[in-house]
Amino acid sequence: MLSLVAAVLALSLFSPVSVAATAAQQRLEPPAACVVLLHGLWRSALSMKALQWRLEESGYQVVNQTYPSRSYSVQQLAAMAVEQGLSACQASGFDRVDFVTHSLGGILVREYVEHQDIPGLHRVVMLAPPNGGSQLADYADSTPVLQALMPQAVAQLGTSDESVPRRLGRVTFELGVIAGTSTYMSFLPGLPDGPTDGTVAVAETIVPGMMDFLELPVGHTFMMWDDEVISQTMYFLEHGFFKRHTPPFSAP
Repeated sequence: MLSLVAAVLALSLFSPVSVAATAAQQRLEPPAACVVLLHGLWRSALSMKALQWRLEESGYQVVNQTYPSRSYSVQQLAAMAVEQGLSACQASGFDRVDFVTHSLGGILVREYVEHQDIPGLHRVVMLAPPNGGSQLADYADSTPVLQALMPQAVAQLGTSDESVPRRLGRVTFELGVIAGTSTYMSFLPGLPDGPTDGTVAVAETIVPGMMDFLELPVGHTFMMWDDEVISQTMYFLEHGFFKRHTPPFSAP
């Protein structure tokens, strides 16, 4: 009789209903953190969808923030995009927040942090940020035909003394930067010197104070959809450094 009872209990423990209940319980566990995604110039939240899906699959709460990058200054965009992203995270009850940005999005985070703290800011990953200013922005701003078409923010991203990213100080948060080294448009005028992703030079992505730095063979426009870029981004958010087989990065 006892053996029969034991067998019934064993079957119930490993039944499909029990397994389904366990899986449901795991899905109900709260996300580890809220991640704000900020796209680049001329783009929208759609460009960050692959990152959003992967982060959500890994248990993060994600705010994929769209902002009107073509219509305002860097200062106005920073206040708008960062604050909206933070508000969405706070409304969901999160005290810890991470950022993943592409291109201009990274400068918006730096601009915002330069003037006010972000409570609970944990880690930031920037993909191809023009941290040192952009030679391509210089070219666009100095070419009359292009100048008339460029958003206000472009003129602020150059390499002159008036450049917003060059005036911003050393980063004070945990930052990982991924730079691309692949371009298929090397014939176009205005491209930056040295290794580049076709828009931002590798050298332009570097900023004092960053925790880690990684170069990958990807182009600027679609690097956010690259599997390795996404995997490395998630690894940094979890560990504070990138997964590598080369010597560790030495922060400037």
